[in-house]
Amino acid sequence: MSPRIGRRRFLAATAGTAIGAVVAAAAGVETGVLPGRARIHAKLGLTGEDGVVPDVAAGQAVAGTFKSAARRTTVGWTALYPQGQRLDARLPVVLMLHGRGGDHTSAVNDLGADRYLTQVVQSGTAPFALVAVDGGQDSYWHQRTTGDDPQRMLTAELLPLLAERGLRTDRYGVLGWSMGGYGALLLAADAGDRVVAAGAMSPALWHEYADVAPGAYDGPDDFARHQVFGRAELKDVALRIDCGRDDPFAGAVRDLREQVHAAGGIEAGAHTAGYWRRMLPDHLRFLGGEIAS
Repeated sequence: MSPRIGRRRFLAATAGTAIGAVVAAAAGVETGVLPGRARIHAKLGLTGEDGVVPDVAAGQAVAGTFKSAARRTTVGWTALYPQGQRLDARLPVVLMLHGRGGDHTSAVNDLGADRYLTQVVQSGTAPFALVAVDGGQDSYWHQRTTGDDPQRMLTAELLPLLAERGLRTDRYGVLGWSMGGYGALLLAADAGDRVVAAGAMSPALWHEYADVAPGAYDGPDDFARHQVFGRAELKDVALRIDCGRDDPFAGAVRDLREQVHAAGGIEAGAHTAGYWRRMLPDHLRFLGGEIAS
């Protein structure tokens, strides 16, 4: 073999190996085997547009705190009203549950929920109040071994407080994102027929305890006790569940959607505030229509 022919063969083999590696890497990213799919798709514009907070006037808001026996701490809350509604208006309620690391201010500061609420009401949805509350940085909205019980705080403390203010709480909706999306589904399954509708954006769902985020549950028994998969009660609640295709929870969300036949879908998007802002108007219209009927 001449040196020239040998070199050509070497270069051809090297090029083939490199191309194969690129193709394999791309396939790995697309199937989720390799990390970075969401980042690559975002750069390519494949995760969809970020939602833009509408340029409308926010309605009135009232905020406060109360000492929660259920959570063993002082809890902050904010009630948001559509533009043009008085603070003593007898409106139905949608509870809004924040994601991990958030608090009752996240609905406005991160998602602009006050202005989205005005926008959907101005476009024809019956008026309702959005109420956000502190559920704990990483409580995952269920009772913990520490005694912290954010779900009981919602039903036994927050709702009576809102009723005293004149809001209608006999039947209500619940909406959450990420950790709060899971919390919304769990509350819908646990709270009986008072929850008539629930919306979940990118709910934090896992099939196996070995896969859960650190601190999300107190152990395998806690994980099993607070599952939303296989909960027949969810079939009696009007549900909308959305998740981005590039979200790490997309697979589990797709499985739950098939179980409960929820509205919504798996769309272009990732686990980001931009995606939740994009989906928020549809969820508010869905919930507003359900609690008004």
